[in-house]
Amino acid sequence: MPKLGIGNGQLMQCPDTPNCVNSQAADEKHFIQPIQFVGTSLEAQKRLLEILNEWDHAKVIITNRNYIRAEFVSKVFRFVDDVEFYFPETEDKEITIHVRSASRTGYSDLGVNQKRIELVRSKLKQNSHQ
Repeated sequence: MPKLGIGNGQLMQCPDTPNCVNSQAADEKHFIQPIQFVGTSLEAQKRLLEILNEWDHAKVIITNRNYIRAEFVSKVFRFVDDVEFYFPETEDKEITIHVRSASRTGYSDLGVNQKRIELVRSKLKQNSHQ
């Protein structure tokens, strides 16, 4: 099991393999923009959980005040991807949701993790108060 979660206000960094994206990555190879959501943190989490529960092969593992982790299992080979969402505390009406999506095994994911986060981003944007 990979080391997951939040340490010092940061999601864990990606391994050297290209099968991971992280909005807090220090290197360009793994960096993906965080998700912006206009509304409360509670509204963002509620909508995010609805989106995750729409996926057939996704299972929400942890939900707490500022963090959600889900596992996605590929249909054919049963590979597991860990997807994390971190909601830092803010008084703003625009919430920054940091994301990390990584394959547990293998080397390349053919862009699956990045595409998944972009799909979540577009679905969340539909429900933002923009």
